Amino acid sequence: MTILVCICGIALIAVVLWEGFETIILPRRVTRRFRLTRLFYRRSWLPWAWLVAWLLPARRQETWLSFYGPLSLLLLLSLWAGGLIVGFALLHCAVGATILSRGDSAGFLADLYLSATTFFTLGLGDAIPGNGVARFLVVIESGMGFGFLALVLAYFPALNQSFSRRETSISLLDARAGSPPTAGEMLRRHGHEHGMEALRQLLHEWERWSADFLEGHLSYPVLAYFRSQHDNQSWLAALTAILDTCALVMAGVEGACERQAELTFAMTRHALVDLSLVFRSKPQQRDDRLSPEQLAELREVLAAAGIKLREEGAELKLAELRRMYEPYVQTLASYFRLAVPPWVSERNMDNWQASAWDSTPTGKQPVGKPKHF
Repeated sequence: MTILVCICGIALIAVVLWEGFETIILPRRVTRRFRLTRLFYRRSWLPWAWLVAWLLPARRQETWLSFYGPLSLLLLLSLWAGGLIVGFALLHCAVGATILSRGDSAGFLADLYLSATTFFTLGLGDAIPGNGVARFLVVIESGMGFGFLALVLAYFPALNQSFSRRETSISLLDARAGSPPTAGEMLRRHGHEHGMEALRQLLHEWERWSADFLEGHLSYPVLAYFRSQHDNQSWLAALTAILDTCALVMAGVEGACERQAELTFAMTRHALVDLSLVFRSKPQQRDDRLSPEQLAELREVLAAAGIKLREEGAELKLAELRRMYEPYVQTLASYFRLAVPPWVSERNMDNWQASAWDSTPTGKQPVGKPKHF
């Protein structure tokens, strides 16, 4: 029995340390199918999203969904700390040498208390190790407690920096592609003189943004649960709008930056596909985002801005390009409860034009107001 308890303690400590290493330190995607951290997020996110959708009105759901990312991270770190404490408590139990200064009977609760005070380096002295092996475990656990604290202190700034870089570029799309961002609006706003050169530069920046997004979200997958400041903005909407724009340019926008669109399309799709692998989201085509009527409307919007989409072959090529990324977009949107942007903007007001202190022309608060208003 003692050997079994010891094996369980060592196994628990080893699993927690390996999960922490893969999540915090290892800067690449983990291909192993079974992971406790992945299981934790899938088993907690889906019930959270279901409860939010069932209990709250639509206008408050986005706010409560945004709570999940930070709260889940704190809970995961707490579970890791708890796992290490229980693991060392099992080892102390196997050694059987915990001494209580008050003369109370020693048992597993006393071992658990010794492990907790050691891990958090409290040093109260009312529970002490009684032999050399137990003292060695105390030294190891106290060092591990310091190391755990150091990792957490280093993890949060890196996470916040990656989130900030992501959101800065998403916010910059507001004036360039509308709120939410759409391909039709992005091209329409670049229909002016030298607009195609400005679009080429924008797509070049988003090629690098997609690479940074891919690196950051493979290293810290929890970032995908962190939602944007405005309800009508998200990392998925931004990726989709960029892919839509690149697909239109590649399908046949005359005089556009086709080569840069190809490079940006490749990098952005790469980020989307790899993220779907991280979250085990099998691509599925759910809805047709661009019906023939919507395509005709899109042509009219572009033509009014002086941008012409080729008549011959453009529709077939656009459909082929869409099949390369839309199934991933729709599956991730369903999993994360994020809205997929349309091809043509349905709003006449951007987030930068709205204010929480003013009413919209309809007398209602703006749709994309920040969550804290």
